Amino acid sequence: MLLYMSNSAPEGQSTPLHSVSVAGVVVREDGRLLAIRRADNGTWELPGGVLELKETPEAGVAREVLEETGIHVEVDELTGVYKNTTRGVVALVFRCKPSGGTERTSSESTAVDWLTPDEVSERMSEVFAIRLLDALDDNGPHVRSHDGRRLIPAG
Repeated sequence: MLLYMSNSAPEGQSTPLHSVSVAGVVVREDGRLLAIRRADNGTWELPGGVLELKETPEAGVAREVLEETGIHVEVDELTGVYKNTTRGVVALVFRCKPSGGTERTSSESTAVDWLTPDEVSERMSEVFAIRLLDALDDNGPHVRSHDGRRLIPAG
């Protein structure tokens, strides 16, 4: 789904386009978090992808998690909004509970694993690990920006 910014761009510049993605932080009863190793670049991330045009964010999260991991989820709440300022991607991240299914890989994932918070910090880059860790605290939803590699300080 592409989103047009509602405020007008400076004269002579086009209005910026943004892609909207959704991702699920799936938390098991034992506190472990669902993660995938992406097939395209080998990095560990949370399951998610581009929101389809006529899809609600919650339905998109459930679809993406199932497609990439084989796990069915109940979507609980929005825990963060994350903007990649380099690529123009806005990610909506939701905390979820597993509700069935069996872990499996897909064309988009070469591994599926349940990680501890410490393992998340070890395996994932800062801009993806923070999304899972933010979902574990009750002070959200968090709003953060990054350049694809590092978080950009607020302010």
